[in-house]
Amino acid sequence: MSDSKILVSAPPHIQSELGTKNIMWMVAAALTPAAVASLLFFSWRALVIIGISVFSALLTEALCELMMKRPLTVSDGSAFVTGLLLALTLPPTVPWWIPALGSAFAIAVGKQVFGGLGHNLFNPALIGRAFLVLSWPLLMTTWQWPTSSLSWAGTQMDAVSGATALGLLKEGFFSNNSLSLPYLQMFYGNISGSLGETSGLALLLGAVFLLVYKIIDWRIPLAYLGTVLVLTTLWGQDPLFHLLAGGLILGAFFMATDYVTTPVTSGGRVIFGIGCGLLTALIRRFGGYPEGVCYSILIMNAITPLLDRLTVPKRFGEVKKDG
Repeated sequence: MSDSKILVSAPPHIQSELGTKNIMWMVAAALTPAAVASLLFFSWRALVIIGISVFSALLTEALCELMMKRPLTVSDGSAFVTGLLLALTLPPTVPWWIPALGSAFAIAVGKQVFGGLGHNLFNPALIGRAFLVLSWPLLMTTWQWPTSSLSWAGTQMDAVSGATALGLLKEGFFSNNSLSLPYLQMFYGNISGSLGETSGLALLLGAVFLLVYKIIDWRIPLAYLGTVLVLTTLWGQDPLFHLLAGGLILGAFFMATDYVTTPVTSGGRVIFGIGCGLLTALIRRFGGYPEGVCYSILIMNAITPLLDRLTVPKRFGEVKKDG
């Protein structure tokens, strides 16, 4: 008889060479084009905001784990990505303490209070941004146009210098033909907005990297963007403008695809993406706030457990009970 023993272990039974640390640093690498674009358009202020946000996230993570006597996980890259993502959602005009407080709140309240990485219900970076918007709305909605974009608005610059493209749409600047739609500037990033959301080109480069290496699933971004495009078209608005404006690309590829806070089933991911797109479009069209990406993803994060339960595939050979 053979002396070999059968070992039964907890899932997953199929192991991958990509662990949490590798994935997080690959996401950080994918965000590098957007970060570089922010430096090109907003100069040293972008570097200061990104640096403070990342440092605050790493420091808060280490302090929380030391106080709770948990192993330090700063090197796994998750706190770095949270700080970087939060920084890329901030206006270039915010004072230095805004990214510091936002990252600290994101890590402490959005992540560590739930038990650390893998246990948080909501995307930590978005929790940090929502906290900042609710606490200091004026600072979080004061914008600055890159110097090289001044020629686009011409003599209208004084009227639009404090608004993003979505804000201008909300105020009717495009509908009354006082300004033309700046598609190329929105694609390259030479426009007003948060640090990392202005350049569609930089974000798409990072998104392709994540998709090629299968770090993210295509279902959520496709369902998210597709829903926004369909709804805005049905409402008679410009779908390409909505795709390039605001944080839609950043949210669809880098935040709505978070492993921890989104469904694990294929069907659940499709529904999740559709829900994010529906809420984003509704907030942009009917809400008082011109952007809806942050809150739409957070709302869908809250129902992720329900989506997983409703879309779990039937086990092989499973038979439903009669009655």
